[in-house]
Amino acid sequence: MFHSKRAVIKCFQKINLSRSLNKKVELSPCIRQILENTPEPDVPIEINGWVASSRVSKNVAFLDIKDGTTFENVQCVVRPPTLLPQSIKNGTGLKVKGVWTTSRGNQKFEVQVTNQNAGEIEILGDVEELFPMIKSGHTFQYLRTIPEYRLRDARLGALTRFRSQVETSLVNYFDSETFIKTSPPIITASDCEGAGELFRIESNSKLQTGDEFFGKEAFLTVSTQLHLETLCAALNRVWTLTPCFRAEESDTNRHLSEFWMLEAEIAFVEDVGQLTTFSENMIKAVVKNLVDDYKGMGKNLLSTTDDQNAHSMVERWKMLLAKKWDSITYTDAINILQTAYDSKSVRFITRPDWGDSLKSEHEKWLAREHFQNPVFVTDYPLEEKAFYMKINEPSKGELGPTVACFDLLVPDIGELIGGSIREHDVTKLEKEIERRKMDMMPLQWYLNLRKNGSVPHGGFGMGFERLLLYLSHTENIRDVIPFPRSVNSCIC
Repeated sequence: MFHSKRAVIKCFQKINLSRSLNKKVELSPCIRQILENTPEPDVPIEINGWVASSRVSKNVAFLDIKDGTTFENVQCVVRPPTLLPQSIKNGTGLKVKGVWTTSRGNQKFEVQVTNQNAGEIEILGDVEELFPMIKSGHTFQYLRTIPEYRLRDARLGALTRFRSQVETSLVNYFDSETFIKTSPPIITASDCEGAGELFRIESNSKLQTGDEFFGKEAFLTVSTQLHLETLCAALNRVWTLTPCFRAEESDTNRHLSEFWMLEAEIAFVEDVGQLTTFSENMIKAVVKNLVDDYKGMGKNLLSTTDDQNAHSMVERWKMLLAKKWDSITYTDAINILQTAYDSKSVRFITRPDWGDSLKSEHEKWLAREHFQNPVFVTDYPLEEKAFYMKINEPSKGELGPTVACFDLLVPDIGELIGGSIREHDVTKLEKEIERRKMDMMPLQWYLNLRKNGSVPHGGFGMGFERLLLYLSHTENIRDVIPFPRSVNSCIC
């Protein structure tokens, strides 16, 4: 049934009326907005936030107010100090009414709270006497034991804002390269990497009966790659930033059981060099925003750490931008490592042989000591990599078949990104699955992609927290994610 033109107009009039009514309920300006769009001096202002610190003397009191949107605080000068509620402590939630004025101190502006300007301080949320965040300077290790409060620490707050800023930088980069952000599933019936370190999921009710909610075994994903390839076959250039899960019982400062993975799949690429160039440009786009202090991205980190760590951060950023990153084959890497080991210029726990996985000590040494820069290692042995990677033509010097893949190794971290050209020929892919004695049935949907309109394509995955860890010069990966999950640790 068609609506008349007059009825449609009335409908839009109602919508516009509703929108005009909603304008009355606007968000009050946050501290970041106030500092970015500084009001004229000597105008009334209202600040909402939490007490970062307070100092009281006979004739005046000073309050530093934070609200989490920026590393910067707003100083409130209170005269007389009796206007300050007696129960105020660090962490107290407040509403401050006063006058925005030019400051005589280190800050450019401050809020004057006086009887003359009808100044007022209202407590919105008090804190207990034993509230742990009244004191500052707690160790990160202690803060991990109080997850409900830890993000109120200035340093962890900065890392959490940094996480948001890096994600925004990546969104902008992928958008500039005409990628489509997608949402592949977290629940899967496929083991993408074949490692077996999966979290199986089942409903409580089905556990009692022995039935299966999905009619088959289902798991939390370790990688969205296989589903991302499906999206790539329809949309050409796709990416995602998705939580992933690995049931590895590794209790180190580099491992999480729940983490976020950035993954991209690109159609019509046939050379690993296309993937390495793209991933290098992606990371450099983020680093350039840090160096340029785009929207305060650099100062957010540098202003909330000590001078030595800030200096190390800046030097790391500069190093990442200084030159194009090197690229070597796995065979070259083995030769370099063996030469260093045999000459006794370095002591590895294990001497690597061709066909072995590169250990963390090997990866870190190559990036930090030998190249002193990130380095791409390409063309790993077939047996060391997943079934879906395209097998290379034989090459001189290689002791066995290799695949068209790469790992990005960075100093102090080791592997940051892994990627490959995917095998798009269904016959070759089925042959490799059979050779590995894998069950083909759960992968039938994936194989179907190769039967209709299959084209050369490739992609990569990057541990998001590892990137944050490296760029922020943070020691423990559990401090760059709000609620870390690891073996024997799921506090809240």
